[in-house]
Parts: sequence; structure tokens; C-alpha cells
Amino acid sequence: MTKTIGILTGGGDVPGLNPAIKSVAMSAFDAGYKMIGIRRGWSGLLHYNLDEPSTHDYYAKQLTKDDVRTVDRSGGTFLHTSRTNPQRVKPDDIPDFLKNSKLGKKIDADGTTDYTDHVLRVLEHLGIDVLVSIGGDDTLSFSVRLNKEGFPVVGIPKTMDNDVFGTDYCIGFSTAVTRSVDFITNMRTSVGSHERIGIVELFGRNSGETSLISAYLAYVDRAIITEVPFEVHKLSEFLKEDKRNNPSNYAIMTISEGAILEGGEVIETGEADAYGHRKLGGVGMVLSEEIKRLTGHDIMYQQLAYLMRSGAPDSLDRMVAMSYGHLAIQLIRRNEYGKMVALHGGKYTTVPVEMIMAGKKRVDVPAYYDIENYRPKIRDFMGVPMFLS
Repeated sequence: MTKTIGILTGGGDVPGLNPAIKSVAMSAFDAGYKMIGIRRGWSGLLHYNLDEPSTHDYYAKQLTKDDVRTVDRSGGTFLHTSRTNPQRVKPDDIPDFLKNSKLGKKIDADGTTDYTDHVLRVLEHLGIDVLVSIGGDDTLSFSVRLNKEGFPVVGIPKTMDNDVFGTDYCIGFSTAVTRSVDFITNMRTSVGSHERIGIVELFGRNSGETSLISAYLAYVDRAIITEVPFEVHKLSEFLKEDKRNNPSNYAIMTISEGAILEGGEVIETGEADAYGHRKLGGVGMVLSEEIKRLTGHDIMYQQLAYLMRSGAPDSLDRMVAMSYGHLAIQLIRRNEYGKMVALHGGKYTTVPVEMIMAGKKRVDVPAYYDIENYRPKIRDFMGVPMFLS
């Protein structure tokens, strides 16, 4: 039976999205299926105007082998992405053609509206039988909603934070860690030459895994993770000692963007996005000023930020992305919907897509972190997962 598969990417871009799209598409073509690429994630379906043909080709395109033949050679997503949440659209973000539509249901007094019915109407118009969504827990949460509405979905987890609940691994994590380790290693030359204390702030939102694993692999002196509030006076004394004990007279540490000082709060800026998240970041700068004040030493602070998610994927992310894509089509061939592809214990598997809502994926602090000394510490390697998560 011929099927038409829709595919989209949502949330922040990560290396590995294009290989995932290509593997889904090539497997679909081998099965005799059609592929429709949705531009700009859920935003593309929200802005697709059934009565305005000019929006049709812009937001949805039937893909061919030529369209995907070389996309795996670069980072990002050629389908583009967004942080749109169709079930919670703020008044300022509602497309003009939908403002008086019966397909929207107001859910908040401020005018926030649920346009799930519109999305379902668009999917029906496009003739899409199954939708493959590639994203983090925010993007996949709307796949959960579509699944509850009876629309067939398959989810592929991606996030450089590796924080989607239900899988050991998300596309983008390995490359983000690789970028971070390379940067920390290179930064040592400047920090050491100037005999300073280096502070590297890393993405990670509410999970400290990127800071933890990058610190572990780069052998930094200290690592602050989101899960453990830290005491700045204690940390400053550690760093002074680390610097003093280093023959090159410097120290270097990592800190998660979502880290919290004891008695403090997460540093957030800007308005909340469609999923209720405000922008994190800046805790490293605050810490730098405090460490300089307490130690008297000059600080070299660097926020790695978007460089962690830029560029082409490393081999591990490429392999996982391709394998996830092929597995997604295997599910579709078997008519197994409402699932997310996953890795458990180093083996490819699937879980119900609702699993992403069942908990929060965080660092296993007792197993992997030394709370007293602010350092990675793996207490027993026997039986530990490859990705330490």
C-alpha cells in the first residue's frame, strides 16, 4: 500500500538533522512511499492557508531523491525549524487568516488559542498518512497531542542537551560534547598563557549532562551542573587551589547554563516561548565576577553557546541519526504508530511517544557526580551505559 509520509523538524537545530531526514526519505522511497517535507516545523502547518495556494508550495514540498541526495553533508536542517506550539498560540503569533477561524479554541483569558484542529485539517489536505517529527520534548509534545487525536505519528528524539525522557540518546548530543571538549582543550593555551581561571558556560537547559560529560572528557578542574546548587565561596577556594597546584598556574572549569547558586535562582531573560521557556544563560558571567572578587585572580570567561550546535555532525551523531531514520520507516511499514525511536542500553528500540511526558531526564548525581568537590566521578564503571546516562 502506498503511503504519504510527512516529515518536519522542530526546536533548536542540531547536527544530525539532515542525515535523519535523508535516511527517512531514502527508506521511504525504497518502500514505495511518497515524502512531503514540512518547512519551519509546526509553524509550517500553522501558517499553511488552505484558501491561499501561494502558501502551499512554500510550507510543504514533495521530496525527491535529488532533494535529499546531498543534505547529509551539512549541519542544521534544510527544512528549517521553529519553536511553534500549535496548541498554545499567543495572540501576536496567530496568522491573520486564522484569527476568526472556527478551527481555533481559546484556552486562556489572554487569547492564547489551540489550533490543533487546523493542523489536522492541513494534514488531511496534504494527504499525509503518517507524520515523522524530529525534535526535543517540546516538539514531540505536540506529536503526543496528534497521537491522542488519532493521527498516526512517529517521533525521533533530538537535542544537544540529551534530555528527552524515554531514550538514552538524542541526535546532536555527541557533536555538542565534541565541540565543547575541543574548545576547552584549545582554550587551555590562552588561559594558561595568561595564568588565569577559565570558566566555560555550556548549553544544557535544565540538564547538566553536557557540562558533566564535557568536563569528564576534557579533564577540567571543576564542573558545575544544573542538578546541584553550588556554593561560590567553596568553589572559589577549590579554583585557587587548582591554580596553585598546576605547574602552568591556571585552572579551568565548566558550568551549565541552568546552574544555580545556593539560595539563588536560575538566570533567565526575555519572554517565554510557546512552550513556556525563557532564555537561559549568563550564569557564567555572574560567576566570573564573583570568582574574581573572591580570589583576586583574572578570569577568562567564554559562553560557547550556538557553536555547540553548529556545523556538520560527528560520526556518532551521523550513525544514530541514520539509524533512527531507518527505524522510523520500519515502524511505518509495520503500521506501528504512536511511538518514538530510542536507544536503551546501546540497542535501538522504541517507546510510546507519550513516554516523553512521563518524567524529566537528568544527571544521575549519585552515580556520576562528586557533590562535595564539584567534579565528575563515576563510582563504578561495570555495567555503566556507553553514554553515561
